[in-house]
Amino acid sequence: MMQHSKELPGIEQFKITGFWAVVTGGSKGLGWAMAHGLASAGANLLLVSRHASEVETKAQILRDSFGVDARGFQADVTDATQIEQLKDYCLSECNTPSILINNAGINIRGPIDELSHEEFQRVLRTNVEGPWLMTRAFIPSMKEQRYGRIVNVASTLGLVGLANRTPYTSSKGAIVQMTRAMALEFAPWNITCNAICPGPFLTEMNMPISETPDAKTNIVGATAMNRWGQLREIQGAAIYLCSPASSFTTGSMLVVDGGWTAR
Repeated sequence: MMQHSKELPGIEQFKITGFWAVVTGGSKGLGWAMAHGLASAGANLLLVSRHASEVETKAQILRDSFGVDARGFQADVTDATQIEQLKDYCLSECNTPSILINNAGINIRGPIDELSHEEFQRVLRTNVEGPWLMTRAFIPSMKEQRYGRIVNVASTLGLVGLANRTPYTSSKGAIVQMTRAMALEFAPWNITCNAICPGPFLTEMNMPISETPDAKTNIVGATAMNRWGQLREIQGAAIYLCSPASSFTTGSMLVVDGGWTAR
C-alpha cells in the first residue's frame, strides 16, 4: 500500500541547513556556482582555492547573502601537506564536513604530439590526484560520523571522446572510475559518492575557445539545446547530490550537458 503523503518528507529531503561543505576550486566557475547553490540551501561553506584574496572575497559574499558561516582557505589540491593543513583547520575551526565537492580542475588542450609530458602530468595531478588526496583526508571523519556526501566533478569528456583533449579526457575518465570505486568502498558507512558530468559551460576555463570554429561545431553545436550552459544550471544537480534526498544514489554519473551525450 502506498504511504500517505504526510509520511513522505518531500522537499524536506533537500534541506542541508547547518551542514558543512568543503568545495575545492570554490572561488570561480562551476565550483563557485555550486557553493552559492549550497549556501542558498542553508549549508556552511569552506571554499578552497590557490588564491587567498579571491576565495575570501567569495566567502564574504556568501556570508552577506545567506547568513551562513562561510570561510576561505588557500591550498593547492596537489600538495598533500597543504591538504592536511586544510583538514586540520576544517576539523578544528569549522566542523566535520558532511559534504565534499572535488571540483578543482585544469585543462590543457592540443594535439598529443604538441603537448609535453609535464603538461599531461600537470592535468592528472590536479584532476585525479587532487580529488584522491582530498577524499583520503576527509573520509576518516566522515566514517566516524557515519554520514557523508562526496561529489566529484567529472565531465562529459569522461564518457565520450574529443580530439586534442588527451590529458583532460584521461583525467575525467579516471574520475568516473574513481567515483564508482569510492561508492562501493564507502557505502557501509552511509557515505555516498557520485559524480557530476558537466557538458559545455561557459566558465573561465572555456572562455578562450568559446568563439572558435571547433567549439561552435563540436561542442556547443553538438548539444541538443545549441548553447553553452549557464552557471546556475549546475546548482540543482549539486544540491540534490549533496542532500539527504540522494541517500539511495551512489556510484552514479549525473550528466548535465544540454543533451550533448544524447546524440
